Amino acid sequence: MGKSTWRPEMMADLTGKTILVTGANSGIGLEAVKLFAGKGAEVIMACRNVDKAKAAAEAVKAMVADARLVIMALDLADLASVKAFAEAVKQRFSRLDVLLNNAGLMAPPLQRTRDGFEMQFGTNHLGHFALTGQLVELLEFASDPRIVQISSLAHRGGKLMWGNLNAEKNYSRWPFYCQSKLANLIFARDLQRRLQASGSNIRVMAAHPGYSATHLQDTVPGGGLFNKIMAQSAQMGCLPGVMAATSDAVEAGGYYGPEGKVMELRGYPAPAFARKITDNQAVAQRLWEESERLTGVHYLND
Repeated sequence: MGKSTWRPEMMADLTGKTILVTGANSGIGLEAVKLFAGKGAEVIMACRNVDKAKAAAEAVKAMVADARLVIMALDLADLASVKAFAEAVKQRFSRLDVLLNNAGLMAPPLQRTRDGFEMQFGTNHLGHFALTGQLVELLEFASDPRIVQISSLAHRGGKLMWGNLNAEKNYSRWPFYCQSKLANLIFARDLQRRLQASGSNIRVMAAHPGYSATHLQDTVPGGGLFNKIMAQSAQMGCLPGVMAATSDAVEAGGYYGPEGKVMELRGYPAPAFARKITDNQAVAQRLWEESERLTGVHYLND
């Protein structure tokens, strides 16, 4: 779609900023943490597995000696954990500059979250919907607050399966992954509209990593082979999200991914292709209402 003009060395100094990254202990989340910490930000590493997060934090500190990292437990597949996490963040921090909704899982066999949701829709979308709604008030205290939602090229094949959002009737791993990533992008654009209408100065962007070699492919037959042939590194895959979180050149409601000549698979970040349905306000309204109903989370101005 777009031409890339941004490089990580163009990142401004982030000293004094607090950035929260979900799924921060591996893959593109961990690579983003390294870049943020390297520019002086205090980074909250929100991870389901605290032991893995501690090991990841040590890896960051080996590269960035004075890295300011805070490890906090968050299980996006458990709404009680999301609520407890959000309360802990609000007690510990007076404001939040960036929320990077990065965590996700891809194409596992049918599993359920603690609250009974299909695991991919429940974690990738509903967990982040609930988390974001409970942290918006903290973002309002920042001078240039941003929410960045990680979506995927898979949104292109996604369809919202009304009546089967949570695999009440049937399940197939890939359609449900695509659905969750389409929901991520619709949510990001809808949230931007809602915040703007309410007079908030929070900017919401979305990004995708192209095709990057991460642990996401661990659940997918043949994933390792595809990684070797086609994937770019997680270091490159994190860049669209990092750009959206830090650059002055991004637009509220924008969507960013690799500039790759073919299907945005690899390359430096640039504006990305988003399907028209991601701007369909009737679809967005229905998804919002379902998300509120399922999570019980209502945003400030609802």
